[in-house]
Amino acid sequence: MDVQSVKLESRNVIGKKVKRLRKQGILPVHVYGTSASPVALQGDLLMFRKLVQQIGTNRPVSIEVEGQEGQDLCFVREIQRHPVTEDLLHIDFIRVDVTQTTRAEVPITLVGDAPATRQGGTLLQPLQSILVEALPMNIPASLDVDVTGMDDFDKAIYVRDVAVGANVTVISDEGDMVARVIPPRVEAEPVTGGGAIESDGEADATADAGTAEGGASEG
Repeated sequence: MDVQSVKLESRNVIGKKVKRLRKQGILPVHVYGTSASPVALQGDLLMFRKLVQQIGTNRPVSIEVEGQEGQDLCFVREIQRHPVTEDLLHIDFIRVDVTQTTRAEVPITLVGDAPATRQGGTLLQPLQSILVEALPMNIPASLDVDVTGMDDFDKAIYVRDVAVGANVTVISDEGDMVARVIPPRVEAEPVTGGGAIESDGEADATADAGTAEGGASEG
């Protein structure tokens, strides 16, 4: 697996003052984990926008701090975004030990065309990612799921059907559904029972009239 490397700077600005950094196109980040102390860092916002799209939360990145020796292998642990613009506000990275297993959510990509959709069905993907455990360098970038075998509405793909590769353990529930084609919705035809209802009404009216006449004759 190719690991991207980024060089960041130490950050002295903390708290609410980080707003000034964002206005300058600088993103505040934190790096923590393992036996090392947490550190406050900063880097170019545009660079982080591209980085997050490329690595998500399940691909490692090597972080180097300017003026310091060594690098840390990290995963994105948490991303804070602006509630309106959804632009990046802050990123937390967690250090990992390459010799120890870690867990990550791996995105699922549906591949191919499901034949059942040509019968008017709709392909649904209830599950967007699968939680796996593996050594950091063995975490898959994504999981491709072939849907070309879904040729009727009774077939579905579950977590247990997804190939994750060697040395990777699935943590998600194997019974969780990944994909299914649901049949088209059939609208019920309108019931035209007006004539029958009218006839029933007429019959009731006739019966009532007969009863009334009978009562009059008896009197």
